[in-house]
Amino acid sequence: MTEIATREHASANRTRPEVHHPEVSVLVTVVERPEPLDALYREYAAVLASCGRSYEFVFVAHPYFHEMLEPLLALEKGGEPVRTIESPRSIGETALLRRGLVEARGSIVITIPAYRQVQPTAIRALLAAVDGGVDLAVARRWPRLDSRVNRLQHLALHLTAGRLANGTLHDIACGVRAARREVLQDIPLYGDFARFLPLLAIYNGYNVAEVASEQHASDLSSRVYRPGVYVRRLIDILGLYFLLRFTEKPLRFFGLIGCVLAGAGGIALIVMFIQRLLGQPLGDRPLLLLAVLFATLGVQAIALGLVGEMIVHFNASRRRSYRIREPRAPGSESARNS
Repeated sequence: MTEIATREHASANRTRPEVHHPEVSVLVTVVERPEPLDALYREYAAVLASCGRSYEFVFVAHPYFHEMLEPLLALEKGGEPVRTIESPRSIGETALLRRGLVEARGSIVITIPAYRQVQPTAIRALLAAVDGGVDLAVARRWPRLDSRVNRLQHLALHLTAGRLANGTLHDIACGVRAARREVLQDIPLYGDFARFLPLLAIYNGYNVAEVASEQHASDLSSRVYRPGVYVRRLIDILGLYFLLRFTEKPLRFFGLIGCVLAGAGGIALIVMFIQRLLGQPLGDRPLLLLAVLFATLGVQAIALGLVGEMIVHFNASRRRSYRIREPRAPGSESARNS
């Protein structure tokens, strides 16, 4: 009787889920050009194990990558610290990242794409940077060994979005990052802004540092996307530029555009008014319609900026626009919200 009770108690212990909080949570967003995910897990898990860190892997995937998750399900059943989350519909990378952050239990979160960009050993330096007091550590693929096409796209990205970092970041497109979990949870993410996470962290007052990492051999091939992809990214950069530079002062953005349009339209109208006084007819001149259009759009843009200023003014008391950083020892709490 005692032996049966002992066996039942042991069986209950095996079926009861253990509450385990690892040190590191690795979030893998399976969005584009994924490589075999089980091999990716083994490579990064081996590095974390060699560092003596407890870890877990959370794979968040779009529904059409269901078959690629099956090897991970087998690993999970075998006792590996792997969890898979399959989105019921196609959503963006940012939404997948937010979903993974909800499930992450580690105090440090590493984000990696579903394809190789740097050597897995780079996460040792990223973890060391976070342990040393950095809020967000970003891997920088250096030296760059990939094709000229990739380097040209990289240069174009940094000539536009890279200027928002004031020259402190050199590889915004690298998705291998490490941060404290509360830092990632505090940064507002929406749309397709996940790829600009370091810029948003800088804007929110966090300490961001790059770590030079050896580029992976599978990241060297040329990548050319559809025209629509480049158009969407250009729109995202424009939205990011407005968010980081003009959120607190929208009138400067809309007012500048409005003054240029209204000024051009007003000057044209004055010139045509003088010409009309001198006897020149205006009924068959398309410039008249264009000048009126410019003047009208200019006034509307200025009005839109004024409305934005009023909204910012009435919500200023509820907004947090800065962060106070206190002197601290390495590894201690990095910031205090104000």
